[in-house]
Amino acid sequence: MLGLELVVLLGAAVLVGSALGDRLRIAPPVVLMVMGVLIGLIPALRKVELPSEVVLLLFLPALLAWESLNTSLREIRRHLTDVALAATVLVIASAASVACVAHGLGIGWGPAWVLGAAVAPTDATAVNVVARLLPRRDITLLRAESLLNDGTALVVYGIAVGVTVGTEHITAPHVGWLFVLGYGGGALIGLVTGTVVQWLRARMAQTDALRGQVLLLLAPFSAYLLAEDIDASGVVAVVVCGLMLSQSGPRTVRAEVRVQAQNFWTVATYLLNGSLFVLIGVELDYSVRMMGDAEIPRALATAFAVAGTLVAVRFAYYFGVAAFFRTVRRSSTRASGTTYSGRRLTVSALSGFRGSISLAAVLGVPAHLDSGAAFPSRQPIVFVTGVVIVVTMAQALVLPWVVRWARIPHDRTVAREEWLAESAALQSALAALPELAARLETAPTVRETVLRSHQLRADAVAQRCAVVPDDPEERAVHPVRLTDDHAALSLALLAERRAVVIRLRDTGDIDDTVLRRLQGRLDSEELHLLGHAPVGE
Repeated sequence: MLGLELVVLLGAAVLVGSALGDRLRIAPPVVLMVMGVLIGLIPALRKVELPSEVVLLLFLPALLAWESLNTSLREIRRHLTDVALAATVLVIASAASVACVAHGLGIGWGPAWVLGAAVAPTDATAVNVVARLLPRRDITLLRAESLLNDGTALVVYGIAVGVTVGTEHITAPHVGWLFVLGYGGGALIGLVTGTVVQWLRARMAQTDALRGQVLLLLAPFSAYLLAEDIDASGVVAVVVCGLMLSQSGPRTVRAEVRVQAQNFWTVATYLLNGSLFVLIGVELDYSVRMMGDAEIPRALATAFAVAGTLVAVRFAYYFGVAAFFRTVRRSSTRASGTTYSGRRLTVSALSGFRGSISLAAVLGVPAHLDSGAAFPSRQPIVFVTGVVIVVTMAQALVLPWVVRWARIPHDRTVAREEWLAESAALQSALAALPELAARLETAPTVRETVLRSHQLRADAVAQRCAVVPDDPEERAVHPVRLTDDHAALSLALLAERRAVVIRLRDTGDIDDTVLRRLQGRLDSEELHLLGHAPVGE
């Protein structure tokens, strides 16, 4: 019954912790980790230790899939240099710096590198803490960095663990091959899995919505397991697979299936993400009990030193890279890379949250070496990682003030692109209306009614520059009662509008974020119209 009790406690902690965080205006993950520590004090749960497989196989694929499905591929392409540098150079620099600090505080080189690799990557789901505070471009870059830097960190982690245990030997070709296998193999598995799921989903979604949802649920777990079986990066495989499905979904999936998936994944990832932060608190409490009283002060000092090192390295990286690109731009007009103001760079530097990957990595450290001896400093490493996660997440407490101090300009590009896409879609629908009405043999009175309603909407979009779904004026555009002919023609025009929006996304005129917002409105319209459409439409 202990498992069931833990599930109930996790669910209750997520509900209470999230509500309490919102009420106190504290980042919910911080409150959830505190609640996890309190849950760990319950006598019946004091021997509960979170297996690394639970994080790696249950939490990670689902959370990464949801983040990649909601990440802008266009913004990743535009800022590929920034993302690639942060996912490699910053991770390696962070791991090396932490290893040096940890070794200077008494941890052997092998375990120190294991610790450095574990805490080097940022967490994609934790970035949501600041999602409402920053413009789309900043959030996209932070998410992309967090999604891709895991591959680099896990390669370094695997080498460090292997060398410490005695099963690995460092050579330049071997390290290079591990990076190629991790990124290249993971990307290949993701492409293959995404292609297969995309093909099956296009056919299954048209006939069975429920099986289509199961297929989408299996996709990230299948990609992760296949990649791990060939020693490639499961994280990269899930991200590539998710990005592929995010591009094909608007074309191949019906509105009702998409709405079902959105509702399911929103609830599922909310529970998984919240439960993960609670379990971090539980694991932190467990690691404290496993260490002796004499070890705790030293481990706590090491944890704060490591957390400070990560923040310092992140600041040095962001300001150093910005200075480098400014220098390069003075001598070349073709240089790539994004440069920001010092205040904006400060916000990005303080947004390096740690989370699930770090926890899973340290929990996966083997208990014994190849010789049979205990893995050195294993429990202090787990404790230090838990504290680092807490400390980095605590940065979210000061970020709202830092964002206000930075005076980052309001991002109006989403509204502009939304107006562009909505206006283009309506104009294309109006142009196609005569041909569609003739093909559907729509009655002239119905055709005129639909034409008038769409023209009114197009005029409203042009006036307001953005359509607000719940605006009273928007509802006034459709005062007529729907008939079967009216619904059939409206559905045909809606398909035309949807095709225009997708085409604008494909050409790079609008972002994936804008596509998803407009797609949600179009899906709502379609589900409403389907209630009136003739059988077979």
